[in-house]
Amino acid sequence: MAPNLKAMDRLDDVEAKLVETEKEAEKARNDSKKAREQFNEIKRRRCELFNKAYNHISERIDQVYKDLTKGKMAPAGGVAYLTLEDSEEPYTAGIKYHAMPPMKRFRDMEQLSGGEKTIAALALLFAIHSYQPSPFFVLDEVDAALDNTNVAKIASYIRSHASDTFQFIVISLKGSLYERSNSLVGIYRDQDVNSSRTLTLDLTQYDD
Repeated sequence: MAPNLKAMDRLDDVEAKLVETEKEAEKARNDSKKAREQFNEIKRRRCELFNKAYNHISERIDQVYKDLTKGKMAPAGGVAYLTLEDSEEPYTAGIKYHAMPPMKRFRDMEQLSGGEKTIAALALLFAIHSYQPSPFFVLDEVDAALDNTNVAKIASYIRSHASDTFQFIVISLKGSLYERSNSLVGIYRDQDVNSSRTLTLDLTQYDD
């Protein structure tokens, strides 16, 4: 039987392909390892950022809620707190918000009255805002479901936290709220030109 003179050439080709395949496999393993490390770093960073924000808001919300609900009958105010449904991967599940108004037993948020839900929502909003505060805050008729007592509490809270670097823009139809502001902007319809016009009033020149 005659020898295959091309066998060595074919062997060289196979060996070259094997070396190339091993290089590609090694590169794929390295790329996979790098992608996994990047994914884990992003996951760790995401968890770190989430927990930083959550912990700040969770620590603030009870005090904010107390400030919004305390009064003569309940000087300590109510109780509010947050709980995570999944503490291992909190961003894949939900966050439960619990608020207990003063002198009332604990109930689910759905069972609170419209005014109580409004106060609870504002407490959460103010607590979230305290994490990375913006220079101004817009509130559009948040007092619609509130009685005069709670409107006065909201007004006092806003007045005590407003400053030159943090302004509140409040849209309201209740005098007990906007009478505590520094300035008023009224909008009315001018029939002569069939358009809206504004009136402004600086309240800082008047005594409290």
